[in-house]
Order: sequence, then C-alpha cells, then structure tokens
Amino acid sequence: MNTTSISRLFAIATLAAVMACSPSKKETPEAPAEDQDHAATSVDTATASKPQYTVAPAFQQQLAGVFTAYLQLKESFVASDAARVQSASQGVQMALESVDMTLVDGAAHHDWMTYREGISTTLKAMQTSPANLDDQRKAFSNLTQSLYQAIKAYGLGSTTAYYEFCPMAFNNEGAFWLSDSKTIRNPYFGDKMLTCGEVRETL
Repeated sequence: MNTTSISRLFAIATLAAVMACSPSKKETPEAPAEDQDHAATSVDTATASKPQYTVAPAFQQQLAGVFTAYLQLKESFVASDAARVQSASQGVQMALESVDMTLVDGAAHHDWMTYREGISTTLKAMQTSPANLDDQRKAFSNLTQSLYQAIKAYGLGSTTAYYEFCPMAFNNEGAFWLSDSKTIRNPYFGDKMLTCGEVRETL
C-alpha cells in the first residue's frame, strides 16, 4: 500500500471518530441505555485486568471508597455544576484520607504515596477554582490518571471500574474518566455530548 493510500485511510478513520462524537439533535440524555451500552463496549476488554500488587482486602475496600466518592465527583461534571464539583471533591479528599497507608509496604507503599499525592494535588486544584469549570475539568483529567494507576496497581476487590475515553475533550486531545457502568455519561461535555465516548478497559 503506497503512502497516499495510507494517508487517505488515516483521514477517513479520524473523521469517523470525530463524527461519532459530534453533537446532534438526536443525541439526548434520554437515549436508551441498551444503545449506549452497545456503542460503549465496542473496544471493551472481556475480563478485568489483574492488579499489579497483592494487598490486603481492607486496602482494596478503602480504595473502592475513594472510587465511590470519585463517581459522585464525575456526576457533578456530567451536570456541569462547578459548585457541586467543589463539594464533591471534598468528599473524595475525605475518602482518600481514610485509606490506611500502613496496609501496604515496600514498593506498593512507595507507589501508593505517589498516587495519593497526585490525587490530593488535583483535588486541591478543583477546590481553589470553584467558578471555573474548564480548569476543574483539566484537574479532573489528571485526577483520573492518578486514580486509574492506583486501581491498576491494587484493584478494588469485588468492585468493577470501567476506564472510558472521549476523543473530543480538550480540543480533540482526548481525555479519560472512570465509571462503574459501561453506559457512557461524559463528564467533559455533560448534556452537550452526553454519550460521546467508549470503554477502553475493564478494571
């Protein structure tokens, strides 16, 4: 295949991805959950990946508590409510502070301190810019990466998380978020493009 043909195929694939998430009058929050699930699971993995470290179930449960609080924060972004984001970020901070770092040691402890610092720093950024939803969403993207790494490292016990992606966030740079459902509820656009995105990984 020559260079021209490859370039054309790439351009078509890129256009298809953008059009799939472009806002339209047909896209509404009331779209049937079955249709959303079908679109979202197109690249979903069949089974959850195994954690990097074997840790105490109590640590996994506490990390799951952080994830649960994170979900409330994510829904605040779906609602595009900056004041609610500030309040929900405080809930995540409280859950984070409840995680007992003495339950992990060695490399697992070292890595947790790194992830914990990343999560805490981004939460503080959200709390200091309560009126600026754009800045809060940038902080949320960074928060997601730190929490994703923590979940990959330690797992959530019996809790399942989905790592989801929107290709149009931040001027088409793309951004991830975590969810407890395969049904897409985009925190970067809210009801403007509520179902834009796909499941990239099961955790």
